[in-house]
Amino acid sequence: MQAGIRSASQRLRRWASASLVPAPDSSVACNVRRGKSPWTDAVHLLWSAWLFITPLFGGGHYTLFWLALTLASYPLFLVLYGKAVLASRHDAWPYPLGMIALCLVLLPWYPSGFSYFVFGCVMLHTGRRGSLLRYWLHLVLLNGLLALCATLVGYPWQILAWMLPMTMIIGTIVGVEQMSHDKDAALQLSHDEVRRLAATAERERIGRDLHDLLGHTLSLITLKLELSRRLIDRDPAAARVEIAEAEKVARHALAEVRAAVTGFRAADLAAELASARLLLESSGVSLEYDEPPAMPADIERPLALVLREAATNIARHAQAARAEVRFLRVGEQLHMRISDDGRGAGSAGNGDGNGLAGMRERMRSLGGSLAFASARGSTVVDAVVPLQAAEQPA
Repeated sequence: MQAGIRSASQRLRRWASASLVPAPDSSVACNVRRGKSPWTDAVHLLWSAWLFITPLFGGGHYTLFWLALTLASYPLFLVLYGKAVLASRHDAWPYPLGMIALCLVLLPWYPSGFSYFVFGCVMLHTGRRGSLLRYWLHLVLLNGLLALCATLVGYPWQILAWMLPMTMIIGTIVGVEQMSHDKDAALQLSHDEVRRLAATAERERIGRDLHDLLGHTLSLITLKLELSRRLIDRDPAAARVEIAEAEKVARHALAEVRAAVTGFRAADLAAELASARLLLESSGVSLEYDEPPAMPADIERPLALVLREAATNIARHAQAARAEVRFLRVGEQLHMRISDDGRGAGSAGNGDGNGLAGMRERMRSLGGSLAFASARGSTVVDAVVPLQAAEQPA
């Protein structure tokens, strides 16, 4: 008997562990990919408190029969809710329909079951990409079915009058939030792809430049060393001349490599401007920018990171149509001014947060500063570095 109990317990644990693993495209998995807690969806269960408040509107009848129905139905509701947020978005629809069916079955004896109906309607399109019009049509049909069943049971029409507006309002809010999350996820993927393509193009350019730079030079050095090896016994003087010329060619190649590496480093900001243009144009934002002036790599790299952060914020939050990047010399300072015509940080809810704090810190490390001004229709980020630092030889 104990062996049977242990076997049943093990099967139950295996079933529970398998059931609690979220599908890759489930609501829980999507939250985890966005950096949220896997328990984020559990917050919505607070709305089930209406299950225990509903008897107050019927004269405060908390009877043993109500308690028995609650103890029997609420765990089943929790299982359906959990399966809805853990299942694949293509396979989750039966669980909200199960909540609606649970309400309809208990309708003659259990008014609190209306909460199950609301949850089922709201979660009917959980994680699914569909039109709101189609979703509203489903809600109208389900509310019509509820009205028919409730009328046959004898519920007053006042109870049914608010069910359709409530389910449509809450469901629309949740649906719009889901579409916004999906759009942000797709935008992040496009941003990552743009940066990956820009990095790949830069690596290919560096490879081509190094090949063009060193291919002929190394071949020439090889030929001269081979010639000197053949001459070293017959004509030592000529061999020494060839070795000296090979040394001269090698030193010249070393100088060219150093110059090329300096050029690669100086291309950071130019490459970031090109990447920002691709990023913003993929989001429907036109970007105009000046060619960056010459500056050392230790100045240019932090400015490139500031530009990247600002461009990402514009693409994600600004809802702008146009952006600019300008480089200005004002007195003893070099300004990189990034502006857009979007809705402003106050409306976007992304004011002086971690990104802006990071940009300020980078400018302070250079002995400079960063000014930020935002209002509806205009946002300006002004990164300033000392002109003396910008004019140092690279």
